[in-house]
Amino acid sequence: MPLRVSALGELAEQLSTAEFDLAQQWDRVDKWFGTWAEQPGLRMNLRHHLLELPNDQAEAVIKRSRETTTHFAWCLRDRPDEPFTFWLHEYKEQRDWRQGYADSVHNHRYHFCTTILRGGYLHERYAATIHPGTELINAAELVRSTPCPVGASGSLLASDFHRIPRAAESTMTFLVKSRQVTPWSLSYDPETQESHRHVPVETRLEHLAKRL
Repeated sequence: MPLRVSALGELAEQLSTAEFDLAQQWDRVDKWFGTWAEQPGLRMNLRHHLLELPNDQAEAVIKRSRETTTHFAWCLRDRPDEPFTFWLHEYKEQRDWRQGYADSVHNHRYHFCTTILRGGYLHERYAATIHPGTELINAAELVRSTPCPVGASGSLLASDFHRIPRAAESTMTFLVKSRQVTPWSLSYDPETQESHRHVPVETRLEHLAKRL
Protein backbone atom coordinates (compact mmCIF):
# COMPACT_ATOMS: atom_id res chain seq x y z
CA MET A 1 0.00 0.00 0.00
CA PRO A 2 1.50 3.39 -0.94
CA LEU A 3 2.21 5.84 1.86
CA ARG A 4 -0.08 8.79 2.27
CA VAL A 5 1.21 11.99 0.72
CA SER A 6 1.48 13.76 4.06
CA ALA A 7 0.48 12.38 7.44
CA LEU A 8 1.38 15.75 8.97
CA GLY A 9 -0.74 17.61 6.45
CA GLU A 10 -3.67 15.34 7.18
CA LEU A 11 -3.46 15.97 10.93
CA ALA A 12 -2.92 19.69 10.46
CA GLU A 13 -6.00 19.94 8.25
CA GLN A 14 -8.15 18.15 10.80
CA LEU A 15 -6.96 20.37 13.65
CA SER A 16 -7.11 23.59 11.63
CA THR A 17 -10.73 23.04 10.62
CA ALA A 18 -11.97 21.99 14.06
CA GLU A 19 -15.11 23.90 15.02
CA PHE A 20 -14.07 24.24 18.65
CA ASP A 21 -11.24 25.67 20.73
CA LEU A 22 -8.55 22.98 20.78
CA ALA A 23 -7.09 24.04 24.14
CA GLN A 24 -10.53 24.05 25.75
CA GLN A 25 -11.45 20.56 24.51
CA TRP A 26 -8.12 18.73 24.41
CA ASP A 27 -9.87 15.41 25.13
CA ARG A 28 -11.34 15.59 21.63
CA VAL A 29 -7.90 16.29 20.17
CA ASP A 30 -6.63 13.23 22.04
CA LYS A 31 -9.27 11.02 20.39
CA TRP A 32 -8.39 12.32 16.94
CA PHE A 33 -4.69 11.96 17.61
CA GLY A 34 -5.03 8.40 18.90
CA THR A 35 -6.77 7.32 15.68
CA TRP A 36 -4.26 9.22 13.50
CA ALA A 37 -1.27 7.70 15.33
CA GLU A 38 -2.49 4.15 14.62
CA GLN A 39 -2.19 4.50 10.85
CA PRO A 40 0.25 2.07 9.21
CA GLY A 41 3.52 3.48 7.95
CA LEU A 42 3.45 6.59 10.15
CA ARG A 43 7.17 6.47 10.97
CA MET A 44 8.06 6.03 7.28
CA ASN A 45 5.73 8.85 6.34
CA LEU A 46 7.43 11.20 8.79
CA ARG A 47 10.85 10.11 7.51
CA HIS A 48 9.74 10.85 3.95
CA HIS A 49 8.47 14.27 5.08
CA LEU A 50 11.90 15.14 6.53
CA LEU A 51 13.84 13.88 3.52
CA GLU A 52 11.68 15.86 1.10
CA LEU A 53 11.87 19.20 2.92
CA PRO A 54 13.10 22.02 0.65
CA ASN A 55 16.25 23.71 1.92
CA ASP A 56 14.46 26.80 3.22
CA GLN A 57 11.95 24.73 5.19
CA ALA A 58 14.71 22.51 6.57
CA GLU A 59 16.56 25.62 7.76
CA ALA A 60 13.37 26.88 9.41
CA VAL A 61 12.99 23.58 11.28
CA ILE A 62 16.56 23.87 12.54
CA LYS A 63 16.05 27.44 13.75
CA ARG A 64 12.85 26.57 15.62
CA SER A 65 14.33 23.49 17.30
CA ARG A 66 16.35 23.21 20.50
CA GLU A 67 18.39 20.91 22.69
CA THR A 68 17.33 20.00 26.22
CA THR A 69 19.24 18.08 28.88
CA THR A 70 17.58 14.79 27.87
CA HIS A 71 16.53 15.11 24.22
CA PHE A 72 16.56 17.12 21.01
CA ALA A 73 13.22 18.82 20.36
CA TRP A 74 12.68 19.26 16.60
CA CYS A 75 9.86 21.67 15.70
CA LEU A 76 8.37 20.39 12.44
CA ARG A 77 5.52 22.88 12.15
CA ASP A 78 4.78 26.21 13.82
CA ARG A 79 2.51 28.61 11.98
CA PRO A 80 1.29 31.69 13.90
CA ASP A 81 -2.27 31.32 12.63
CA GLU A 82 -2.60 27.71 13.85
CA PRO A 83 -3.50 26.80 17.47
CA PHE A 84 -1.01 23.92 17.56
CA THR A 85 2.58 22.93 16.77
CA PHE A 86 4.17 19.63 15.67
CA TRP A 87 7.37 18.22 17.19
CA LEU A 88 9.72 15.26 17.05
CA HIS A 89 11.60 14.44 20.25
CA GLU A 90 14.86 12.57 19.76
CA TYR A 91 16.02 11.20 23.10
CA LYS A 92 19.72 11.13 23.90
CA GLU A 93 21.47 8.04 25.15
CA GLN A 94 20.82 7.66 28.86
CA ARG A 95 24.47 8.28 29.78
CA ASP A 96 24.24 11.74 28.18
CA TRP A 97 21.20 12.83 30.17
CA ARG A 98 21.60 15.69 32.62
CA GLN A 99 19.23 16.20 35.52
CA GLY A 100 16.47 18.74 35.33
CA TYR A 101 14.19 18.04 32.38
CA ALA A 102 12.32 14.90 31.33
CA ASP A 103 13.66 13.02 34.36
CA SER A 104 12.28 15.57 36.83
CA VAL A 105 8.65 15.70 37.97
CA HIS A 106 7.25 18.50 35.83
CA ASN A 107 4.31 19.92 33.93
CA HIS A 108 4.13 22.04 30.77
CA ARG A 109 2.77 25.40 29.66
CA TYR A 110 0.67 23.64 27.02
CA HIS A 111 -1.44 20.52 26.50
CA PHE A 112 0.00 17.82 24.26
CA CYS A 113 -0.53 14.41 22.68
CA THR A 114 2.34 12.06 21.89
CA THR A 115 3.06 8.71 20.27
CA ILE A 116 6.24 6.62 20.38
CA LEU A 117 7.75 6.05 16.93
CA ARG A 118 10.87 4.18 18.00
CA GLY A 119 12.32 2.75 21.22
CA GLY A 120 10.21 3.34 24.31
CA TYR A 121 10.34 4.79 27.81
CA LEU A 122 9.02 4.47 31.33
CA HIS A 123 6.33 7.06 31.96
CA GLU A 124 5.35 8.14 35.47
CA ARG A 125 2.40 10.32 36.47
CA TYR A 126 2.42 12.28 39.74
CA ALA A 127 0.05 14.13 42.04
CA ALA A 128 1.82 17.37 42.98
CA THR A 129 1.10 19.64 45.94
CA ILE A 130 1.58 23.35 45.18
CA HIS A 131 2.50 25.75 47.99
CA PRO A 132 -0.06 28.61 47.92
CA GLY A 133 2.55 31.22 48.86
CA THR A 134 5.50 30.36 46.62
CA GLU A 135 3.41 28.60 43.94
CA LEU A 136 6.17 25.98 43.79
CA ILE A 137 5.85 22.23 44.29
CA ASN A 138 5.93 21.15 47.94
CA ALA A 139 5.68 17.42 47.35
CA ALA A 140 4.96 14.92 44.58
CA GLU A 141 3.44 11.46 44.94
CA LEU A 142 3.78 8.78 42.28
CA VAL A 143 0.35 7.80 40.96
CA ARG A 144 1.14 5.46 38.09
CA SER A 145 4.19 4.02 36.35
CA THR A 146 3.70 2.69 32.81
CA PRO A 147 6.19 1.14 30.36
CA CYS A 148 5.43 2.68 26.94
CA PRO A 149 6.60 0.75 23.85
CA VAL A 150 6.50 1.66 20.16
CA GLY A 151 2.96 2.60 19.16
CA ALA A 152 1.89 3.76 22.61
CA SER A 153 0.15 7.13 22.62
CA GLY A 154 -1.44 9.40 25.17
CA SER A 155 -1.99 13.00 26.23
CA LEU A 156 -1.36 15.34 29.14
CA LEU A 157 -2.90 18.64 30.14
CA ALA A 158 -0.81 21.58 31.28
CA SER A 159 -1.99 20.87 34.84
CA ASP A 160 -0.72 17.26 34.78
CA PHE A 161 2.63 16.32 36.30
CA HIS A 162 4.78 13.51 34.95
CA ARG A 163 8.31 12.18 34.60
CA ILE A 164 10.32 10.01 32.20
CA PRO A 165 13.07 8.47 34.36
CA ARG A 166 14.57 6.40 31.55
CA ALA A 167 14.24 5.80 27.82
CA ALA A 168 15.47 3.05 25.51
CA GLU A 169 18.27 3.75 23.08
CA SER A 170 17.19 5.67 19.94
CA THR A 171 13.77 6.57 21.34
CA MET A 172 11.82 9.03 19.19
CA THR A 173 8.35 10.47 19.73
CA PHE A 174 5.98 12.67 17.76
CA LEU A 175 3.95 15.33 19.56
CA VAL A 176 1.19 17.80 18.81
CA LYS A 177 1.13 20.67 21.29
CA SER A 178 -1.47 23.32 21.99
CA ARG A 179 -0.45 26.92 22.25
CA GLN A 180 0.61 28.14 25.68
CA VAL A 181 -2.18 28.02 28.26
CA THR A 182 -0.13 29.00 31.35
CA PRO A 183 2.72 31.54 31.71
CA TRP A 184 5.20 29.08 33.20
CA SER A 185 5.80 25.45 34.12
CA LEU A 186 7.17 23.81 37.27
CA SER A 187 9.67 21.06 37.99
CA TYR A 188 10.52 19.11 41.14
CA ASP A 189 13.46 16.91 42.04
CA PRO A 190 12.20 14.00 44.21
CA GLU A 191 15.69 13.47 45.66
CA THR A 192 16.56 17.04 46.71
CA GLN A 193 12.89 18.13 47.03
CA GLU A 194 13.76 21.34 45.20
CA SER A 195 11.22 22.97 42.91
CA HIS A 196 11.78 25.48 40.11
CA ARG A 197 9.61 27.73 37.98
CA HIS A 198 10.44 27.85 34.27
CA VAL A 199 9.60 31.01 32.32
CA PRO A 200 10.24 30.99 28.53
CA VAL A 201 12.96 33.41 27.50
CA GLU A 202 10.86 34.94 24.70
CA THR A 203 8.45 36.40 27.28
CA ARG A 204 11.23 38.18 29.17
CA LEU A 205 12.34 40.66 26.51
CA GLU A 206 10.18 43.47 27.87
CA HIS A 207 11.90 43.08 31.26
CA LEU A 208 15.43 42.89 29.86
CA ALA A 209 16.16 46.63 29.61
CA LYS A 210 14.83 47.22 33.12
CA ARG A 211 17.35 44.77 34.50
CA LEU A 212 20.38 46.41 32.82
